[in-house]
Amino acid sequence: MKDDASPSLRESIRSSALMLGLFAAASTSLLALTHCSTKSAIARSEQQMLLNELQHILPPNSFDNALTEDLSFVSDPRLGSHEPVKVWRARRDGQINAVIVAAEAPDGYNGRIGLLVGIQRDGSLAGVRVTTHRETPGLGDDVDISRSDWILGFTGKSLGNPDKAGWAVKKDGGIFDQFTGATITPRAVVKAVHNTLQVYADNPQAFLADHAAAAE
Repeated sequence: MKDDASPSLRESIRSSALMLGLFAAASTSLLALTHCSTKSAIARSEQQMLLNELQHILPPNSFDNALTEDLSFVSDPRLGSHEPVKVWRARRDGQINAVIVAAEAPDGYNGRIGLLVGIQRDGSLAGVRVTTHRETPGLGDDVDISRSDWILGFTGKSLGNPDKAGWAVKKDGGIFDQFTGATITPRAVVKAVHNTLQVYADNPQAFLADHAAAAE
């Protein structure tokens, strides 16, 4: 079949195809570069947010290490997960002063409640924060520090302060306030924090062992 296209038309088509190819390649490279830079920025932002959360739990000037990098893992279903949970260690002059455990309360009213439980080396609580939840706005979400100061009531508590019976909401005979119309949520958090303290007390070296010792 005879090709009726003129040489100039064929050349124009080839030039257009080449330009489209170059444009596609440039666009792909730009998208890849943007993705990489955005991913790095997001990762840095997430690390900074994590560091801010960890710092809010610990007393000022209580550590001098890179807190987010001093990470270990502990496995115990009482921590709310059948998978190993993250444990950050706070050190001062090389000595571990406290740990922060990424525990969970699996039995919140609307599902799992993510927690950061800070434990001093002596087993007392440095502080507790809720990191994730799906609790009902205006009711169960008072466990969140942005909604109320209820969560601050754990600071300084330990397994012996209060005693075992005290580790419950007031409706169940304990010392912790419940929320009007929402007892399940604070009950779940109190139980999870108490469980975390118990796991620490049962085997503190699982939390305090250095990386090298844990790997041996």
